[in-house]
Amino acid sequence: MDQTPHGQNDDPSVARDRDTAPTTGFGAYRDAGHGSHEPLGHYGSHHAAPPYGHDAGYTPYPGQSAAPAPLRRRTAPIVVAVVAAGLLGGGLGAGGVALLDHDSSSSPTALTAQPASATVTSASPGSIPYAAQVASKSTADLTVTGQSGEAVGSGIILTRDGYVLTNNHVVSGAGDGGRIQVTLPDGSTHAATVRGVAPSYDLAVVKVDGVSNLTPAVLGQSSAVQVGQQVVAVGSPENLSNTVTSGIVSNLSRTVTASDDSGQSVAVYNGLQTDTPINPGNSGGPLVNLQGQVVGVNSAVDTGQASQGGVQAFGLGFAIPVDTARRVADQLMQDGSATKPILGVSGSLSGSDSSSTVTGAQVTGVTEGGAAAKAGIVRGDVITKVNGVPIGNYADLMAQILKQQPGQSIPLTVQSGGSSKTVTVALGTAKDTARTTVPAREQQQQQEQQSPFGGGTPFGGDSPFGGLPFG
Repeated sequence: MDQTPHGQNDDPSVARDRDTAPTTGFGAYRDAGHGSHEPLGHYGSHHAAPPYGHDAGYTPYPGQSAAPAPLRRRTAPIVVAVVAAGLLGGGLGAGGVALLDHDSSSSPTALTAQPASATVTSASPGSIPYAAQVASKSTADLTVTGQSGEAVGSGIILTRDGYVLTNNHVVSGAGDGGRIQVTLPDGSTHAATVRGVAPSYDLAVVKVDGVSNLTPAVLGQSSAVQVGQQVVAVGSPENLSNTVTSGIVSNLSRTVTASDDSGQSVAVYNGLQTDTPINPGNSGGPLVNLQGQVVGVNSAVDTGQASQGGVQAFGLGFAIPVDTARRVADQLMQDGSATKPILGVSGSLSGSDSSSTVTGAQVTGVTEGGAAAKAGIVRGDVITKVNGVPIGNYADLMAQILKQQPGQSIPLTVQSGGSSKTVTVALGTAKDTARTTVPAREQQQQQEQQSPFGGGTPFGGDSPFGGLPFG
């Protein structure tokens, strides 16, 4: 649902569901489909809010101006343009005057049209039209009604009998007594219920009632995606069903955080970055390659500093990689819940030693008996790489850990006691039941056991992006 914060900011104005929640910078990331209880500029297409306008910014990751005034007809400039065109034509100046000669006795020539060439109209594999046609057959619209109002988002049809993947921030507004309505590609509408959610990944699966013979999406591999590759997004931004936009993959590995109205991060993950236009209502919809295969789940946009009156950013959209989404969706369909990997450390963006010249995530706490402790990591160590990927801060660490498989053994490069070493860590496993929050630094010790890593707050400070709304 778009409560956002994703064009882009799941306002998130993250990359902040409007979809619904703003992002911290997942800047402001804006959800592509948050619930109505979020401000429209931050999360989504709340019916009570004004039309989507100047606040194109995710989030929150995060209003709104009146709808654009109708275009007015301006005849004088057009006439001038015609005359000028004639004059610029040199020897065709007389022709320009003839266009304005209404005294001619001859009848005007009827307008004609020519068909486009086959190469232009072809919807063969490898083309944007083909990708759009394939993806549209497996894309659904979601309308979620809860105590706070109504919001919209998009979804990806996974099975013939009605399991649909979307963003957690799209369905989070349903709550107790809420209602989810799904509009299928054929235009029919059906009730749906939440099968399960994975807050740490901003993913959810809903089950549509009484349907069969749907067209499941073809899931590709995000690991095979390349920077510069063309991609297509399909969804229902601002209730405009089956809207198709296209662009390229800008980066393969971005740490995305999505914030709610309070500025706390509600989701962080490792995402694909794209310049494909993503707007409130796109959250949960597919990002596909030119074969029509899903490579990501659209979730957030970064709108820069627009929510604070600063410069508006464009073309910064984010999608959850399908390799992660596929694992989580399988678990949600089968068990109604999903698991996530646990490292067993705590830290924060503000917790690094300012005198240190080492770039990485400083460990401020280690869970006794956890994966990190068993690998010999201690308080004060700085983790600089995860599975060979450089780490810039604690947000990067969390995103890279969540990218791994629960129980997987991975190498970590650690700066400890003035020297660097590489240790192998067997990640722990936990059920994903709660969002990752960003408490103030002073609250860190009291909330250490709430970290998705088995330790403290993942951030303990401001977002690394300065605020993001969802797309």
